[in-house]
Amino acid sequence: MQLELLNDQGQAASKYDAPETVFGREYNEDLIHQIVVAFQANARQGTRAQKDREQVRHSTKKPFKQKGTGRARAGMTSSPLWRGGGRIFPNMPDENFTQKINKKMYRAGMASIFSQLAREGRLAVVDSIKVDSPKTKSLAAKFKAMNLDSVLVIAEEVDENLYLASRNLVNVLVVEPRYADPVSLVHYKKVLVTKGAVDKLKEMFA
Repeated sequence: MQLELLNDQGQAASKYDAPETVFGREYNEDLIHQIVVAFQANARQGTRAQKDREQVRHSTKKPFKQKGTGRARAGMTSSPLWRGGGRIFPNMPDENFTQKINKKMYRAGMASIFSQLAREGRLAVVDSIKVDSPKTKSLAAKFKAMNLDSVLVIAEEVDENLYLASRNLVNVLVVEPRYADPVSLVHYKKVLVTKGAVDKLKEMFA
């Protein structure tokens, strides 16, 4: 698979031979959808809770007499049918949202995403991404010169300068290959992969 090799100005200087097993797969929309949904579901936390009819504050006194009012009979104001009553199936903090994805499916789905990004021209290879100092301004100027406003950088190794320079840029994410996730790959407009990271991606997803 031939990928664009960009220079420091963001221009395609030449072509880079990438492994077909990672960047030349067929597009599998159903599999990509499954791993993206599973990744988002596994990131959820049980941080919200609702009360059932036992937990709400209420009186056990009968609201009104059983007969003669023309209304439906009621025993407690904690009934789920009443405003302020408990929920029938409340959301609980210990609720489990995880979805299991087999390793083989995950590797195939990630390779399918990389392949589709390459076909759409949203993925390119660079020699390296480095900054001399941990200054956000210098890294922002570098991406501006390359005409990139929303970019995911997959670098072989993220040093301290690159990490500190990139963490305050809203539309920039710099990660190592092992931290590349399907949601970020789909979200960012452009994906830059260093030459060293291409070899690691081959080991992980080929």
